[in-house]
Amino acid sequence: MGKLSGKTAIVTGGTEGIGLAIVKRLVEDGAEVLFCGRTAATGEKAMAEIGNPAARFMRADVSDENDVAALIDKAVEMSGKLDILVNNAAKGAVALIPEHSTEDWRKSCAINLDSVFFTSRAAMPHLKKCGGTIINIASISGLYGDGAYPSYCAQKGAVISLTKAMAVYHAREGVRINALCPGFVETPATSAFKAVPGLLEDWFKGIPAQRPAQPSEMAGIVSFLASDDASYMHGSIIVADGGVTASSGQPTQVPLG
Repeated sequence: MGKLSGKTAIVTGGTEGIGLAIVKRLVEDGAEVLFCGRTAATGEKAMAEIGNPAARFMRADVSDENDVAALIDKAVEMSGKLDILVNNAAKGAVALIPEHSTEDWRKSCAINLDSVFFTSRAAMPHLKKCGGTIINIASISGLYGDGAYPSYCAQKGAVISLTKAMAVYHAREGVRINALCPGFVETPATSAFKAVPGLLEDWFKGIPAQRPAQPSEMAGIVSFLASDDASYMHGSIIVADGGVTASSGQPTQVPLG
């Protein structure tokens, strides 16, 4: 019996990277999981990799409120309830504001922020019935300013604020809402940075842990937040970044003589 046995979960953006690792971990811990992605092909590939009938895929565009409503309904059909919502779907946008197109701004905002609103709104009536939980995957970019992708910072910052605001009210209804802010995680999405010579080497030097995180490390935190072990956590913003935000930027070793 896993710590999430008998629980029904939704994971958005669950076909690769952090999302796929979360699906695997929740299933391992006993949950029945419905995860979504934008294409059937990516869903079929993920299902083959997971290899567990407790995980099911549904094609859905989480920036579309009608798709989101269908996703929530499907999860409730699976077991008659919904216990866990993990908002993981995300879209990066590396562009400075002067060059940032309106189309890209709205598209990234729809996936990074609108989707959290749509899923939370549709899931809340079901979560209230069973004392469920929402875990939003934000980013340390939502806590600080990263000059190369300001729109991503703004949208993830909004997710953090939305997490806190919802948590304050819905705690009285027995619904726990928290957020996870990862630092650099080695995923198919971040593999694009390999195209810039020396970029990742320099990036990792700035991480006190001297390495990127693995998706499974983020999945373990999500599993904890989804479990009864986190029963008194409401509106918590959990940072998992290898020590990046713990640093003032000053040298860590200063010769004294």
